[in-house]
Amino acid sequence: MYAIIENGGKQYRVSEGDVVKVEKLNAEVGAEVSFNVVMISDGDAIKVGADVANAKVTATVEKQDKYKKIIVFKYKAKKNERKKQGHRQPFTAVKIAKITL
Repeated sequence: MYAIIENGGKQYRVSEGDVVKVEKLNAEVGAEVSFNVVMISDGDAIKVGADVANAKVTATVEKQDKYKKIIVFKYKAKKNERKKQGHRQPFTAVKIAKITL
């Protein structure tokens, strides 16, 4: 059984026991959070729309961290304009505890 959840404008495919890095959530480590469910597949049947209106995916927060640094480098040719920037996107790692219909 797996579910498609939505968080931060992105969708993630999750199963029970998975650890997923989602967009940063305002939750303490060890707290329980729930997500919007877009789709659920339980073996051969797929449920979407009104069928998953009452569905719930609960997870526990494992850690709050940042991804590796990426370098953003902008320049204009022949103008001696250069701009180098680094960016580390924050994320929340959550462990999927239960998928309920």
